Amino acid sequence: MHSLVIFASGAGTNANAIIEHFKKNGKAKVSLIVSNNADAGVVEIAKKEEISFLIVDRKTFNETLLIEQLSDCKPALIILAGFLWKIPAAIIHAFPGKIINIHPALLPGYGGKGMYGHNVHDAVIAAKEKESGITIHFVNEVYDAGNIIMQARCPIHENEIASQLASRIHKLEHFYYPRTIEFLLED
Repeated sequence: MHSLVIFASGAGTNANAIIEHFKKNGKAKVSLIVSNNADAGVVEIAKKEEISFLIVDRKTFNETLLIEQLSDCKPALIILAGFLWKIPAAIIHAFPGKIINIHPALLPGYGGKGMYGHNVHDAVIAAKEKESGITIHFVNEVYDAGNIIMQARCPIHENEIASQLASRIHKLEHFYYPRTIEFLLED
């Protein structure tokens, strides 16, 4: 069975979708959840699911120690699911081709530092785009610039507001992220 590690900073809805998907099919198991927010909903999910979790903070962060802890899990993939820190280059180099991220827009547009959550949806709507979607990509040293694995699109409705678009984007994320992970594990 493949071991997965999830990095998340918030509520953990994508983490939960991934956990539930693999509980049903048994092809992988989330071995560790890493968060930079001790109060994040994803930590409660980890506790409920009896998944080990690790809280990292900027003051005590030690990338060498984290690499060791991650290596102990022997992850097939490290999955960023709403993790708001930039992943240090040392971690990217320690797990080449094994770190993926989901972005709530169609990259290469609307990516980069500060482009997450409602910031993305507000920007897409302000630009009067006709569609948005999600991008799942490999992580490299530049925010949202790694090779694209897949994209899923949805139209933007007339007079749609960011919260409505966010709700539809979340549905795409929850459907496609676990299935894309499963696809990558089959390679």
